Amino acid sequence: MFLIAAVMFAACGKKDSATPSPAFVSKIDLIKDSIYNYAVEEYLWYDAIPAYNVFNPHGFTGATDQDALDNEVDAISQYKINPATGKPYEYSNSYPGTAKYSFIDNGPVATQLGGTHGDFGFSVFYNAYNDLRVKYVNAGSPAATAGLARGYKVTAINGSTNIAYNPNAANPNTDPNLLYVVNALGGSTITLTLQRPDNTTFTTTIAVGTYTLNPVLKYTTIDLGAGKKVGYIVFSSFTDPTNATPKLDAAFNSFTTAGITDLVVDLRYNGGGYVSTAEYLDNLIVPAAKTNTKMYTEVYNSKLQADNYPLLAKKYLINPGDFSQANNTAYFSKKGSLSISRVFFIVTGSTASASELTINNLIPQMDVKLIGTTSYGKPVGFFGIPISNYSLYVPEFETKNAANNGGYYAGMTPASTTYPGFYDYDDVTKDFGDPTETLFAHAISYITKGSYTSTSAPRIQSLTAPAATLSDDVVNEMANKLDRNHFTEMIGGKKLVPRN
Repeated sequence: MFLIAAVMFAACGKKDSATPSPAFVSKIDLIKDSIYNYAVEEYLWYDAIPAYNVFNPHGFTGATDQDALDNEVDAISQYKINPATGKPYEYSNSYPGTAKYSFIDNGPVATQLGGTHGDFGFSVFYNAYNDLRVKYVNAGSPAATAGLARGYKVTAINGSTNIAYNPNAANPNTDPNLLYVVNALGGSTITLTLQRPDNTTFTTTIAVGTYTLNPVLKYTTIDLGAGKKVGYIVFSSFTDPTNATPKLDAAFNSFTTAGITDLVVDLRYNGGGYVSTAEYLDNLIVPAAKTNTKMYTEVYNSKLQADNYPLLAKKYLINPGDFSQANNTAYFSKKGSLSISRVFFIVTGSTASASELTINNLIPQMDVKLIGTTSYGKPVGFFGIPISNYSLYVPEFETKNAANNGGYYAGMTPASTTYPGFYDYDDVTKDFGDPTETLFAHAISYITKGSYTSTSAPRIQSLTAPAATLSDDVVNEMANKLDRNHFTEMIGGKKLVPRN
């Protein structure tokens, strides 16, 4: 399994183009050509992309160069139709016509996946239309230093108390108050007035700052009695293994020492990251008897599997068969000594990519149960392709587990035939690991009683029309707007060695 190193540089120009560009074209048009030509070679669904003269890369424009490149990538993503849905494989319910997976990045993604963040270090979400809550805080971040914690109620932002959205609007995501909150979260400083669970309040001003992310937001062990102990871990991002594995080891060593009988892995806000870190987490969880059995396979497009990659071959040393399924199959190799036969995953629409891979890999191997709402739906991954000062990310491979199952483009739905468990909604009023937090409480109920609790958290809704709840698509779109640092990535692939 492999990854293109972020330090590699692929200059854009005529030598990158399968279709030569005219002389004296601008640098941005050369980049557009490179995006097109790499896509028709590496993209998983390359076969649906029109010919160069029909697609016309130079025709994509925007207010900025980034906008123009985004528009081109969006267009590439919409050609291949998923026969199961009649819509593009990269169809986004929230933003039709834009890419669900593909994007072109000018640096922030690589930095974040390395574990370095430059932001406030927190995110918010609505418990009800007039109840905005802190949903997570990253340790060591400016928000943590300011005293924020999950579940705190936000009563004012930058002096304004008009932060409730209109739930009766055709789409609350266009509400001016919600957009005010979104814009405030995008600034370099923000002033918040917050209410703690004990009803005391405080006001603080937070500035964007740089910090190293600890992707393990929390871990704890709870003795449930009758010989039952549950280990609970919140994992927020599949950062680079050098950043993530020491934190995972500390948590799982604690679980082993405590002698847990059941494990709950909270991935409700985890948008993915490195497949190598997903493999490591799977190996911490899987039974030791599964060592050396198949974990999953990366299935590349037909061109790459047939060793037909002239653009990559010009720049990198690639051996025949490097993209074959045989050479891109991972096998379990048990890490640590935790011994369990069942694992619960907490998921939401923000659970994506490498998070879903982690779950899918374990389904054929042990008792896997999902609690929460339908996950994002991303069974594909990519390696970054450097183009000038950008990196292009388009799906190059789809993943299949040991039972040859994948294809969860519509997401993983708890309590469905494929994904046993319980369907319920995020409870942002309680801290992570609180046994009364709705989703964690369902897992505890099943562990102790063999059945899920019947009560559920209130759905985001209009208090003037209690029956009028928001659709999951609207809720997910709102979550994406409010969490500006959330990404949905599965970074994998061969570590290509540049030619001299």
